[in-house]
Amino acid sequence: MKTLKWLLVVLLIASSFGCFGVLISKDDKLGMTGGYSELAAHMEGQIKDQSSADTSKLFPLCSAYSRLKEYNKLFPCLDQLEKNIAAGDRTTGRIDGVDVSAVPSLLRAEAYIDFGNYDAAVKQATKAYDILQQIKGVYLGPPFNSPARMRIQAAGTLALAQALKGDRAKAEEALRLLADVDISFPLNLLKTDKLVGQSKVYMALGDFQRSLAIIKEDEELDWFRGVGRPVVVSLFGIGLQGEDVIAWNQLPRAFILNKSLYETGQTQEAKAGYDKLLAMPQTKDNGDIYWLILFDRGKIAEKEGNLKEAIDFYQRAIEVIERQRASINTEASKIGFVGNKQQVYHALIRALITEGQPAKAFEYVERSKSRALVDLLASKKDFAAPGANQQQVAALLTELETQEAEARVQNAERVRGSRASEVKQRLKSVAPELASLVTVAPVSAANIQSLLQPDEALVEYYYEGDDLYAFIVTREGVKGVKLEGAKLVDDIRQFRAALKQPQSQGYVTPAQKLYARLIKPMEASLHQKEMLIVAHGVLHYLPFNALQNGKDYLIDRYSIRQLPSASVLQFLKGRQASPTARVLALGNPDLGNPKYDLKCAQDEVVAIAKDFPQAKVLVRKEATKTAFKTLGPQFSYLHCATHGQFDPNKPLNSGLMLAKDAQSDGFLSLGELYSMRLNADLVTLSACETGLGKISNGDDVVGLTRGFLYAGSNTIVASLWEVDDQATSHLMEEFYAQLKKGNKREALRQAQLATKKKYEHPYYWAAFQLTGKI
Repeated sequence: MKTLKWLLVVLLIASSFGCFGVLISKDDKLGMTGGYSELAAHMEGQIKDQSSADTSKLFPLCSAYSRLKEYNKLFPCLDQLEKNIAAGDRTTGRIDGVDVSAVPSLLRAEAYIDFGNYDAAVKQATKAYDILQQIKGVYLGPPFNSPARMRIQAAGTLALAQALKGDRAKAEEALRLLADVDISFPLNLLKTDKLVGQSKVYMALGDFQRSLAIIKEDEELDWFRGVGRPVVVSLFGIGLQGEDVIAWNQLPRAFILNKSLYETGQTQEAKAGYDKLLAMPQTKDNGDIYWLILFDRGKIAEKEGNLKEAIDFYQRAIEVIERQRASINTEASKIGFVGNKQQVYHALIRALITEGQPAKAFEYVERSKSRALVDLLASKKDFAAPGANQQQVAALLTELETQEAEARVQNAERVRGSRASEVKQRLKSVAPELASLVTVAPVSAANIQSLLQPDEALVEYYYEGDDLYAFIVTREGVKGVKLEGAKLVDDIRQFRAALKQPQSQGYVTPAQKLYARLIKPMEASLHQKEMLIVAHGVLHYLPFNALQNGKDYLIDRYSIRQLPSASVLQFLKGRQASPTARVLALGNPDLGNPKYDLKCAQDEVVAIAKDFPQAKVLVRKEATKTAFKTLGPQFSYLHCATHGQFDPNKPLNSGLMLAKDAQSDGFLSLGELYSMRLNADLVTLSACETGLGKISNGDDVVGLTRGFLYAGSNTIVASLWEVDDQATSHLMEEFYAQLKKGNKREALRQAQLATKKKYEHPYYWAAFQLTGKI
């Protein structure tokens, strides 16, 4: 009876595909067999202009982009599909046409999960499910296009988003919606989709035993996979040439089965299953699972003691992740996309250090950390490219976007061989700094070594979880040191809180504790007098100069500068300082509220300007954004004594508060800086929290300092906390006096040491740090 039941299913499915001997459509075949790269290319060939394409063509195209994780193409495709649906073109158009009104919301929900935006995913999945509940009628087409399958996807996506948010109750409520979807004959094959949806949720909740038990319920479909496929191929001539006719649901099933086996300690079974999946060409086209399989295989190889094989798997997984992320067009989505994918970088870096390859590990640290700025800027097109033909740069950016979009995200060989790499090289030759922002260009450790000052050591930190590493890079070599990372965030938070209490000595213990953790283990390798620090994560909020060993502060022994990433060195090398120090000083702008007044800041800019013959001072109503943008490019020193505003959720909206005028609202945002061209040798931001930036998922910090670096400033001096008005005025006057001796890094150090003599507590002198060129 069981065989007869499945034979009837096979007959009905085969007849719905085209009836006895008639080939199913090519897009259906490619969708069923998981050939999403070919499906996308095929549909792109069918569509000359998406704005005039009908839904029957847009639907498979958007679906392919979704599976490939080509987000830059997915969202415009979904936008057009929504327009078609609103205009009444709601179905796939054939006799078996299905209403696809829910598809835009459904695929958006899945993408938002990838981006870590679970609230948006819940909203879109709920919308999709509600639309699907209104769709009635009989459907006789391929099951992977059916309304029932879409209901399963919507309910499963909703449950997964709730699980990832940490709301188990709502996740289980959505699972009940999933269970209620009717998959009675002839839709029995959709049982796999139901079980896959349920298993994903329990995986997200960390219950792999239950996930494994659920996915194993699907074994009764093995008859169809073993017998039904050749029956369909031989009886109905659908031309699948031995490919898996149900890859659309069996690849996810196989991944979940092997992932659950791996997480429940059945490593050898998982290894064999993963190897089979990696041997299938369709696996590379499934963006949901490909990098995850590579990552787990790397972990298995590492457990088996085969570090070389593990490193290879980790490197391949990172290539996939970076290609996927490169196709995302929105700033928040790019940062959120990293999510748990930072675990792959972490595993690779750890393995490389264990394998005795600190220089290679350092290169991947740079590759993982310096992505935030690239991610934030990917959607901007109004870049200022120093020294380049702006029309040529704009044309290259457009061409690069086109070429990268056309290269299949999951096909590494096609990506490497595509014209996109040629365009990147051309962009690099005409605008190297801009090329570093919009392309992934791995840094060479040897190149970084050659750019260091003769008596300078670069100390770069990297941490993930409780693992903390420091890399000491000098002209002679690269060393890696494992440090104690447990409760690092707590220690820094305690230190910063103590620093903001200038009447207390409570900062001493955490300052010594952090010194012992972050500096002491590598003291023997720090023979240089100058230190270049590349922080990571919460370490960006740490005033290194205030760390102490019980006798003296770090600033007493080292002249310190910072960089957001070591790769910035290559762009600072060719920048020349102006022979004449012309100062533009804006202080105490009129912000329309007395609470923002900074009387000492006004005195500060006046005092600084006295020492420079070519100086222009703008205070109160004259200290406008318009004045800064108009006059800024004409001066070599820019000094802003005003308030800063930091938006952790939208970093490009962070900025400086200047006075309003008829042309602007007075707010100079970080986003605007990336479209400006300055010629400043030094920018001093004597304001509140101007050195802060967003830290998310292990990505590098993004703040005003980096914006000014890109705009053309050689050096930025900025604060880490709300500074004391009077002490800052003293420090800044001393800083500019010391600047006449030439070295900006040493000038700031001497100004801080001088301020420390007058105001002993680090609260008064340690907030400022120098980023960039010395």
